[in-house]
Amino acid sequence: MRWWPASAGGSNAIGIFDAFIEDRDVRLVGVEAGGEQIVRGRHAARFAGGTAGVLQGTRTFILQDEDGNIELTHSISAGLDYAAVGPEHSWLRSIGRTEYAYVSDSEALEAFLLLAKLEGILPALESAHAIAHARALARDLGPNASLLINLSGRGDKDVHTVETYLAKRRAAVPGE
Repeated sequence: MRWWPASAGGSNAIGIFDAFIEDRDVRLVGVEAGGEQIVRGRHAARFAGGTAGVLQGTRTFILQDEDGNIELTHSISAGLDYAAVGPEHSWLRSIGRTEYAYVSDSEALEAFLLLAKLEGILPALESAHAIAHARALARDLGPNASLLINLSGRGDKDVHTVETYLAKRRAAVPGE
């Protein structure tokens, strides 16, 4: 079976999944924003910490409290920092066609830096989440596996965010 990780995009996008939905030989893996950790207000991983609900007229998975109030979210990636996931993603997950993982801010940042260093490509931070998870999958699947990663955007829009996170990390680790 082939693995194709892709970012679980914004509120109504299935992105690259669309081309492979009917191909049952392709395993679809979406990657959400794990933020700082999977606790309220510190992530945006709807499948890891959300429940079914309705937001803006759409039934989907949402980060909400017991009363249905929308929770605060956090992600290094502005494009993944949203309380709900697209209804198509919820549907594909409910029928067992997709699976979802999450990646922390620090893992996404490391993947961003690695792709920049090795390939000279600045991925969008949304895509950096998929790159981080694909690295873990590649280790598990071995050298004969095929992986396709959706680089859904350019990272030049995220350079200032990356710069801010790197400065905070340097300040937190003396001598770095």
